[in-house]
Amino acid sequence: QVQLTESGGGLVQAGGSLRLSCAASGRTFSSYAMGWFRQAPGKERAFVAVISRSGGLTYYASSVKDRFTISRDNAKNTVYLQMNSLKPEDTAVYYCAAAVAWRVTTPDGYDYWGQGTQVTVSS
Repeated sequence: QVQLTESGGGLVQAGGSLRLSCAASGRTFSSYAMGWFRQAPGKERAFVAVISRSGGLTYYASSVKDRFTISRDNAKNTVYLQMNSLKPEDTAVYYCAAAVAWRVTTPDGYDYWGQGTQVTVSS
């Protein structure tokens, strides 16, 4: 069982930056690939980024590649999402999730989810 808690969301102007954190409970954090998803009002939950169990591999949605960076600290049971050059279309609730398999980009491939954190980018 893994419990996930996101933090770091907020309101930022276009072009600004935010860093999201996702803290995991339990001693099995390093056993899971960790992903970030986002869901805008009226839209389906969409893949953002994923990082492998060791942190050595990452994969991004094309819409955020070169702007967002996913990282993890297994000693702190935490995964991060550094978001730069934010755009209004990045506005959404951001969720972290844990998966046994690597490079899963669909929500149904993840076993555990956080409650989400709101990111709002003003123009």
